[in-house]
Amino acid sequence: MGDGFQALDIILFAMIAAFLVLRLRSVLGKRTGHQKRRPNMVSNSKPEPNHNDEVAELPPETQEIGAKETENVDPGDPVASGLAAVREVDSSFDANNFIAGARAAFEIVVKAFADGEKGKLRDLLNNEVYDNFSDAIDHREKKGEVLETAVIGIKSADILEARVEGRTAFVTVKVVSEQVNATKNKDGLTVDGDENQVLDVIDIWTFARNTRARDPNWTLVETKSPQ
Repeated sequence: MGDGFQALDIILFAMIAAFLVLRLRSVLGKRTGHQKRRPNMVSNSKPEPNHNDEVAELPPETQEIGAKETENVDPGDPVASGLAAVREVDSSFDANNFIAGARAAFEIVVKAFADGEKGKLRDLLNNEVYDNFSDAIDHREKKGEVLETAVIGIKSADILEARVEGRTAFVTVKVVSEQVNATKNKDGLTVDGDENQVLDVIDIWTFARNTRARDPNWTLVETKSPQ
């Protein structure tokens, strides 16, 4: 008799568990293979709201904090003013987190370019920058050359400029890195650079992001060297 009641309890618990699973699926949905997210290389610390590009209304206390930060910005400091402008349109923006992401993205892009991995570059660059990188890779491969690059370390990464144009935020970063670069021909001979020399390399990269998009990633939209 006791065994019968125990079996009945197990059946009831199983039915309750199945009901809860179905409820969770109806509320959360489930991920399919077509919903793969791209790697979050340069992103904000907080995710964007998960709905159709709508801008969530900030709570009054959050709006007040943002206003105070803006009021305390030195108008004579263009970088601080620019960062304040970015925070006004994107409350999740954090300069320290951005720099950390930019440093990581820098190393990934430099290595992917040297290795000719266009797939990795496609996810991190806008169309114009991607086309330039892709053309350089194609030109190198047609000549039978190989670029050997090693980022020994990043000495510094500093924000030079920040601005907002419409709904798009732009942040420009100066990266000083130690690199070893050598280009070798099909015979393995070095035709450019020196594989035994570590050089300081200065790059100025500009990243951009649509602040109203759900995607929190920043895209590399410009690369240049200091004049």
